[in-house]
Amino acid sequence: MDSLIRCVSIFFSEGHSALVGHLFDSVCRSFLGLLTFDRFVLQFVNPEQPGYVGFANLPNQVHRKSVKKGFEFTLMVVGESGLGKSTLINSLFLTDLYPERVVPGAAERVNKTVSIEASAVEIEERGVKLRLTVVDTPGFGDPVNTHDSFKQVIKYIDDQFEKYLVDENGLNRRHIIDNRVHCCFYFINPSGHGLKPLDVAFMKAVDRKVNIVPVIAKADTLTKQEVTQLKVKILEEIKRHQIQIYQLPDCDDDEDADYKEQCLQLKRAVPFAVVGCNTVLEVRGRKVRGRMYPWGVVEVENPEHCDFIKLRTMLITHMQDLQEVTQDYHYENYRADKFEVSGGNAAPARKTRSSRSTEDKDDKLSEKERQLLEKEAELKRMKEMLAKMQADMHKQQAPTPAGAPPPAPSTQPPKAAAAAKSLSNGRMNGQAPPPAPSSQSPARGTKTNGV
Repeated sequence: MDSLIRCVSIFFSEGHSALVGHLFDSVCRSFLGLLTFDRFVLQFVNPEQPGYVGFANLPNQVHRKSVKKGFEFTLMVVGESGLGKSTLINSLFLTDLYPERVVPGAAERVNKTVSIEASAVEIEERGVKLRLTVVDTPGFGDPVNTHDSFKQVIKYIDDQFEKYLVDENGLNRRHIIDNRVHCCFYFINPSGHGLKPLDVAFMKAVDRKVNIVPVIAKADTLTKQEVTQLKVKILEEIKRHQIQIYQLPDCDDDEDADYKEQCLQLKRAVPFAVVGCNTVLEVRGRKVRGRMYPWGVVEVENPEHCDFIKLRTMLITHMQDLQEVTQDYHYENYRADKFEVSGGNAAPARKTRSSRSTEDKDDKLSEKERQLLEKEAELKRMKEMLAKMQADMHKQQAPTPAGAPPPAPSTQPPKAAAAAKSLSNGRMNGQAPPPAPSSQSPARGTKTNGV
């Protein structure tokens, strides 16, 4: 820049101002010529073929918006202490969520109560951001009396639903942080020979509140045959106790064969027998994560050794489905129960509880059901009127003994009286109807002149 200024000053000092002006004018004209529409592309050009509207680009818009916003996911891990829950989470997401955790001793865990620890971390991979919240439950199953071990877990799940419900009914609904539990890894002890009473009680208590994924911890302590037998026994006990675990969605017909086969293998792998480890070992010239034993190495990411890869694939590929099931099923159930218990007054409202309860009951009935109920009520009224008409006609046609007072005048409506009169005329074989009863007419059944 200094040299350019020096050259321009030399030109001006030597009387070459006209030359400088000519050069500057030619440069400007050439630059402006490039900016013309004929030589420089500034006009809007449709890159697609004729007949292209553009709505096929909508998924790309959703993708860009989702990537810019980021994703949120909350994972809960529940199980007894010492089953490797923290190690498995660190292995799944290749991060250290508990750098300063202190593991209590056996004496401290005897009277320890269940506590809830939520750790949030932001993970970025290839420009996609994920806000992961891992909820751990230290102390679960440690006390001698485990009767109330899972009440704190249920309370935490309900509190997150309540917080989301309050935020949803508030004024600022654009920036709602979703801390609802989308998935729960329940760790089963491999040496328990099936489900313990605590396992059954916990899963039955939360199966309608969260997506349960059963996980067999420390699968490297079992042989392949023992793992297969334990899986069959756990599934039988889950079916016998009618526990609802997370079911992977069925594949559509237009899906490719590889994806269908992957989903089929994931369904067969439930419950997942996993091994967690963050140690990197060198085996046959390649680095793997695994555990070293005197008889060999258990590779964490080897599908032949454990289901770690299958568990991670299930979590990543069906993460959106887990969130949708939480929103459409578990949260809606909680919201409906909340409205039913509080009389429809889950959030502050101006209407009373009784009126809101009546409105909610009416809203539950669809328009079609309401019409059916109205028709049934109308048919019931018509049947009652017909039965009453028939009873009145039987009273009128019944013979009255001699000397008995005349029957009381009918209280039937005009339409019913006309129907009864026409019916009696038909039964008299075309004869004229009898005169109306009066105080001067003789009693029915006595002989009169001309009859």
